[in-house]
Amino acid sequence: MGLFTKKSITQLLADASESEKTLKRTLTAGSLIALGIGAIIGAGLFVRTASAAAQNAGSSVTIGFIVAAIGCALAGLCYAELSSSIPISGSAYTYTYATMGELLAWVIGWDLVLEYAVGAATVGIAWSEYLNNLLVHVFNTSPVPYQWCHSPFETSVGGVSGIMNAPALFIVAALSLLLIRGTQESAFVNGIIVITKVAIVILIIIFGWNFINPVNHTPYIPEATTYTDTEGITHNFGGLWGILGAAGTVFFAFIGFDAVSTAAQETKNPKTAMPIGILGSLAICTVLYILFAHVLTGLAPVEFFRTNGKEASVVAAIQNFMPGYEWLGKLVTVAILAGFSSVILVMLLGQSRVFYSMSKDGLLPRVFSDLHPKYKTPYKANLIILVLVAAFAAFVPGNIVGDMTSIGTLFAFILVCAAVIVLRKTEPKLVREFKTPWVPFLPILGIVVCLAMILGLHWTNWLRLIGWLAIGFVIYFGYSKKHSKLNTKGITVNPVDPPAPKL
Repeated sequence: MGLFTKKSITQLLADASESEKTLKRTLTAGSLIALGIGAIIGAGLFVRTASAAAQNAGSSVTIGFIVAAIGCALAGLCYAELSSSIPISGSAYTYTYATMGELLAWVIGWDLVLEYAVGAATVGIAWSEYLNNLLVHVFNTSPVPYQWCHSPFETSVGGVSGIMNAPALFIVAALSLLLIRGTQESAFVNGIIVITKVAIVILIIIFGWNFINPVNHTPYIPEATTYTDTEGITHNFGGLWGILGAAGTVFFAFIGFDAVSTAAQETKNPKTAMPIGILGSLAICTVLYILFAHVLTGLAPVEFFRTNGKEASVVAAIQNFMPGYEWLGKLVTVAILAGFSSVILVMLLGQSRVFYSMSKDGLLPRVFSDLHPKYKTPYKANLIILVLVAAFAAFVPGNIVGDMTSIGTLFAFILVCAAVIVLRKTEPKLVREFKTPWVPFLPILGIVVCLAMILGLHWTNWLRLIGWLAIGFVIYFGYSKKHSKLNTKGITVNPVDPPAPKL
């Protein structure tokens, strides 16, 4: 057994057949679209849009959304095929283990930490910023002092240095403890949050349209230059590379659509419902995102997003450029806090599931798959993840962790696209409920688009990704390879999921 030992497709499908006895196919294409919209619209739209406009593209951030959506759609088609062919937990980690072997499976499992854990930290930081807006503009009280809601690497205009982001640490800890407890959110409450988030986006588009200043959209695609942010990092601004940089930045706003692919086993007709659910939710969110970005960049000049509002730029823009609609800013703040909380919960849950699967395969210590004797949740994994996510949320600036999430997820999507091509060659007779059209052309195009977005991100993000993967390789060769159940026993091992909160 070597570095590229693969899981048996036969055993994977046998496990899938066994799980059919407990899972009912109840979801329709409409249900999947609702699930996708709920998972997609979150911190990315309300936070990363302004960041991409300020650092990369100005008003042409709308084109960046289109590029990001194309990359997601191509990867989504690949997810649809794999989720219907290998309907087992673990997402991209499991797909890679079955197609390209253990080493790459480890790489993608370790990389998914950047999507889930670091993503949760990013949303936690945004939650902290909007909490201050809630305290000031809704409850008319003093905000959390600057030093206690910013990382040590941030300094205010007045020269105050951050110590730690306490509110971000609090929300991450609270939701981690909820996951350990196994508390379930009802579908009704979750549906209300989804409806609220979509309604807010639509309200901002409708009411904000009348306040668009054409000057802020001239020129729509800024001339290619560079911009140096407050951390001293230089970004490509304007032109093609500015748009690609914006696409890589706002890509974070689409993260979550892959949650649709994990529902393949519970879908009535996955052959047609999965592509409709994935592409339908992406299409609806893309239209909303483009209109939202067009309005937001039309309300305020680029310089405003560079110097005011930061993570709470949407509320700041409404308060400064939409007189008479202060109530909308308050509504945005309250509802976004609730929406952010559900997104953090989903990401923390996803991270614990990936670590659980890796632990059951022997690639991580057994502690990550130990279940609570009463609540039957991987509580030790949740506690370890709590420490990891809290460290990022409390001590790292939001723009850094946001870009780390984007580059990590784009890398995962590249491997998912490649997995479809490999599986078509190695398992041509495998029953596929849904087939990605035009293979290998579309998966290759997906790889190219995702790679282009990665290239558009600043070189520091590449450096962080390489550093993160280097740490992963040290852990793999120092521990995982020696303890891998496939490598040590030569048997196929597949995890059995613990009960999970209903989200």
